[in-house]
Amino acid sequence: MSELLAPAGNIEALDAAIGEGADAVYLGLKSFNARLRSTNFAWNQFEATVQSLHRQNKKIYVTVNTVSEERDTERLYRFLSYLNKIGPDGLIVQDFGVVRMCQEFFPNLELHGSTQMNVESAAGVNLLSREGLKRVVVARELGLEEIRSIKSKTSAELEIFVHGALCVSESGLCLFSSFLGGKSANRGMCAQACRRYYTAMSRSGEEQGFYFSPCDLQLIDHIPDLIQAGVESFKIEGRMKSAEYVGSVVAAYRYLMDHWQEDKKGAVAAAKRMLATDFARAKTDYWYNFKTNEEGVQKAGSLILNPNQAGGTGIYLGVIDKIAEPSDEAKARAKETAAPDAEPDEWQIKMAHLRGGSYDPEPGDSIRLHKSDDTGRVSHKVRTVEFDEKGNRLIDIPKGFKTGDSVYLLQTKSMSKRYPRVLPGDIGKYRQQPGGESLPILDLTPIQKNELSYFPEGLYIQVSTIADLFQIQAKHPVRAILELNFETKDDLLNHKTVLPFSKKQIIISLDPYCPASKEEELSATLELLIADGFKTFVVNNVAHISFLRGKGANVIAGPYLYTFNRWAVSWLENQNIGAFITPLENSWKNLQATFEPNVRDRVLVTTYAYPALFRIRFQLPESYDFTYFTDKEGMEFKVNSTPDGSFVMPESPFSIVDKSETLDHAGFHRILIDFSRTKVTKQELKAVSTAMIKKQPLQGTSRFNWKDGFYSPEKIEEYKAMNERAAEAKAAGIPQPRNRSGKRRK
Repeated sequence: MSELLAPAGNIEALDAAIGEGADAVYLGLKSFNARLRSTNFAWNQFEATVQSLHRQNKKIYVTVNTVSEERDTERLYRFLSYLNKIGPDGLIVQDFGVVRMCQEFFPNLELHGSTQMNVESAAGVNLLSREGLKRVVVARELGLEEIRSIKSKTSAELEIFVHGALCVSESGLCLFSSFLGGKSANRGMCAQACRRYYTAMSRSGEEQGFYFSPCDLQLIDHIPDLIQAGVESFKIEGRMKSAEYVGSVVAAYRYLMDHWQEDKKGAVAAAKRMLATDFARAKTDYWYNFKTNEEGVQKAGSLILNPNQAGGTGIYLGVIDKIAEPSDEAKARAKETAAPDAEPDEWQIKMAHLRGGSYDPEPGDSIRLHKSDDTGRVSHKVRTVEFDEKGNRLIDIPKGFKTGDSVYLLQTKSMSKRYPRVLPGDIGKYRQQPGGESLPILDLTPIQKNELSYFPEGLYIQVSTIADLFQIQAKHPVRAILELNFETKDDLLNHKTVLPFSKKQIIISLDPYCPASKEEELSATLELLIADGFKTFVVNNVAHISFLRGKGANVIAGPYLYTFNRWAVSWLENQNIGAFITPLENSWKNLQATFEPNVRDRVLVTTYAYPALFRIRFQLPESYDFTYFTDKEGMEFKVNSTPDGSFVMPESPFSIVDKSETLDHAGFHRILIDFSRTKVTKQELKAVSTAMIKKQPLQGTSRFNWKDGFYSPEKIEEYKAMNERAAEAKAAGIPQPRNRSGKRRK
């Protein structure tokens, strides 16, 4: 029997999910999960939830689905040790480092591969299954026939998303939010760049729209087929959604799963009527009606994208145009209607007047507030209504929002239900928390003599076309990396061009997205290339590791097999991979912390690239007749739509070419100039070479996260606290400490 798995972003959503018949829930704690902006569970709430659900024969899975930097690993180890004691039914994981730690220290923890792991083929699922993962949450961009194909070739459990928000980028491969300011989707800090309003430079002039904001997924029609295909778990997205939303969606899918065998057509129709109160975006079944990969690539864009569809979800209620302090009665009402175990922040409110909508929310209605700068979105249940001296109608909202922020209706009070509480009334006895254990030291494998003969020191240059191989020849790279795509594959297999480099000097780089409909073709292509003399490959998907195993190939882990910590590196070492290209999101500080000096010859560092901020499985709709677009800050981007899908890149590249000597002195003797998905010109080659020689920054380029690392709320709070202490000290006449240059800190 397939499992119905529901999100529990807060206690009320947990009650709704279980009350409507979910078999299991998934939730996050205060760290290491990909929805850090949701409420998440406190330690005692989580412990109580595990015990309560197990008494009801329900299951609970914990999201540990972010990548961890080296500095996080001891805290991660303590967190895993805590989970091992509490005993949830599974951990949903992304980072190979988590897998490696659990293999070493916590073998009793059941692991499920997150959709962020970017697995969309039987080869990928089976590799993870051999590594001890019981279940894999496959990528959301797959269709019914691909799911069937995977399930027919694996004994591992499959979990698929069936309802909720979609990412426009392929699962686990979005770098856009991170590029905008370190808020990495791989770290749970996604700023939802796909939901933003952009200005495009089309043939007819400037046009504006939500060009990359996808519809929401709804697979209610396909549930009977998926049950018959053998899918073990149906997952509803929505840890940031209201309890009313969770309850109504769970109820619909529960009804269909329980009644489709009696009357398939009638059960589907009834379930769809139950979903009519889902005030979210327009719906799509995405890839589920395409017979071939090529058909999907050509047609999916028009089914998932609508430039006129606002990035928000729900019915538009307007923007906040006035904020006022609540009356004592309003404060009391907010506190009275809050959950018994609610933190004070949950019932501290402001009052707001909305302008521009066509419905006035009432107490009991659920709304969602969106900050105008895209830094936060919060669901909230209206508790009280007041009128100011001018007769303006005010509703309560959470603290932290301001004028100009927009508000949407999620559910009306008439749709709300009261559910039995899952948690006991008193959770004071639940007191376990992560302890102070020390993480055992892990040393990466020392380099053996002649082990890296395929990986010489020096300059590497990556390109996407055969023509660009000729363009870079004058720079004499020690290795040329050639992207395997629809164009280069045809040329290589049919020997259309006499290549300017020997096959020993050419490394083939594989696309990080490897769908089930393409895996047999890719596996056969790799065997032909190896037989033809190509021996070294950059792998960017766990399926690639399977394809090349036992083929006598040299394997380099690419930037999409994320190595942000040495435990992840160690897991890849155990897959017989001995060389690594560092992730594009990485920082200088974390790179040094991950790789000790004695293993830095294993690392190739990208110093110049146009990062693929979105990697999209499909071509953009024909109506998207533009290449360049800008965001509201005026930052310019470009989009390239191809038979391999679409790629969104910054117009200004990432560059640290002026740091090449610094890298070399630190023991990183291999650097990569990456021209993937862009045409190489003599002028750009010259500019990059000159900057390297003169050790000068290239004008108009980005450092990405190289200097500042990932965005960290903790760092921001520490910085604010430091400034506040300095201001207080100054006001009190206390001398300020000096920095190393002897100047007083500001």
